[in-house]
Amino acid sequence: MRIWRKLFRFVSLAIVTCGLAIALVNCGSPTDTTTSEVDPAAAPEGGAETTALVYGSGGQPVNLEPGNITDGNSIIVQQQIYDRLIDFEPGTTDLVPSLAEEWTSSEDGLTWTFTLREGVMFHDGTEFNAEAVAFNINRWWDPEFEFGYRDAGRLYEIWGYLFGGERGSEDSILADVVVTGDYSLDLVLNQPFAALPAALASGYFGIASPTAIQAGTDYGTPSGAAIGTGPFVFEEWRSGDRIVLSANPEYWNEGFPVEEQLVITFVEDPAARLAQLRAGTLDFTVDLTPDQLAEIEGDTNLEAVYRPSFNVGYLALNPSYEPLATPEVRQAIAMAINKPAIVEAFWGELGLTDGHFTPPSMEEYQSAAVDDYEYNPDTARQMLADAGYPDGFELELWYMPVSRPYFPNPKPIAEAFAAELSTIGINVTLQTKDWGAYLEDRNTPPGFQSFMLGWTGDYGDPDNFLYAHFGPGATDDIGKWEDEQVFSLLNDARAESDPDARAEMYAQVDEILFNEALRIPIVHSQPLLAKRSNISDWTPSPLGSESFEAIEKS
Repeated sequence: MRIWRKLFRFVSLAIVTCGLAIALVNCGSPTDTTTSEVDPAAAPEGGAETTALVYGSGGQPVNLEPGNITDGNSIIVQQQIYDRLIDFEPGTTDLVPSLAEEWTSSEDGLTWTFTLREGVMFHDGTEFNAEAVAFNINRWWDPEFEFGYRDAGRLYEIWGYLFGGERGSEDSILADVVVTGDYSLDLVLNQPFAALPAALASGYFGIASPTAIQAGTDYGTPSGAAIGTGPFVFEEWRSGDRIVLSANPEYWNEGFPVEEQLVITFVEDPAARLAQLRAGTLDFTVDLTPDQLAEIEGDTNLEAVYRPSFNVGYLALNPSYEPLATPEVRQAIAMAINKPAIVEAFWGELGLTDGHFTPPSMEEYQSAAVDDYEYNPDTARQMLADAGYPDGFELELWYMPVSRPYFPNPKPIAEAFAAELSTIGINVTLQTKDWGAYLEDRNTPPGFQSFMLGWTGDYGDPDNFLYAHFGPGATDDIGKWEDEQVFSLLNDARAESDPDARAEMYAQVDEILFNEALRIPIVHSQPLLAKRSNISDWTPSPLGSESFEAIEKS
């Protein structure tokens, strides 16, 4: 089968570059992918079949620059282009080798040594080695690094979320990056961090070609490059439409990718994604709404696919705004929203709600004293009056413009929140904007007054949920909120090796955060995905994204 497909590799690449008037990439005006009935993988005239695998994304990536994104739409594309030092066993949170074949910790936990895979090349012919890894880590971590391009608006915010801060910061876990050989390097830490290998395996930290990054500051944009060592090679990004990738013929993981071409189309509306899947213009897609399950099950050409639940969708309340600065007001909002009814209405059996920010699979790190706020609008109304707002107040609520696993259909969910809050005198104005601007502007002081967002875990540790949202440097979007007890507990838990002691620390954090009501957990969902029946070997990850290298289209 692979030999037959190779015969058509040059045909499909020519289709991408020459602008033939076929549906694969139609080099004329961008198509509207939310309504298009054109098949992105249709055969050209003459009957020669392309081997494009067509994926329907819930939106366009913010960028394709590793370390400079936090959104799932960017990560899923980056997973195809880049490898990380460490990967996850498909469908699990178990670590497996990738660009690093081995990793070990010193006895004191302050030095991690990585032994790298030899003979790997970046897509542009640059050799992968320890210097390349150090280059990537330094640009994420060191604000003075020559090729960090922070003056061009790049934030690298995720590094601080996961590793405490940049070089020079008192909270930085990393102290130094030391190249010890062509294919070995040490990460020297300021304090032990048991979850470091898992954090480096998260989808943010693909290793990019230093040569390509040094070539220009538009790296990772539609007009720039995206060069990794991964299974697929970047060919084209048509902004607002699609990204086209081709198989990496020199991929180090022999036998992969299975398909010769991958087309990633941007279709924000879940109904449009399902319609295109049914029509055959998409092969597989994600972030469908639970009420679409019956339609999927009723089509013999489709199969429902479930991503293991490992997320939280939340409503954030920014305490830098009055009256949200008062904890009792935030608690009243939590009490005024009928979370069980909303989850039942929008997720059915594919969602549950509780008072914990971490997902149910992390029950051992949660406090038994935390249940959830009782839905009680009368008490909520009295709490507002006691706080000095007997007539309520005006509230801006920002909702996401794209589907995500935790909020597959954000606008009507936001409308439900608004309706609930109106019963206690809070008049809600709904707002949204472009996804990239939404993510950036929430961090621009003073940020949004209130907003919807969520998180799918990057690795199987509560640190990833809690430190990344409530730790030092992770609260810009909620008014730079600080709680020294929370900060201390989270830092201590990172360095603690005893599981029982860590569990107790996280349980204390769970109780504090419940009472603060800053990021109110709305749902832990089981995301609904779907594929056509001729698609095989797709293993969704609980972490929200995965490589498509093993997927086969028959």
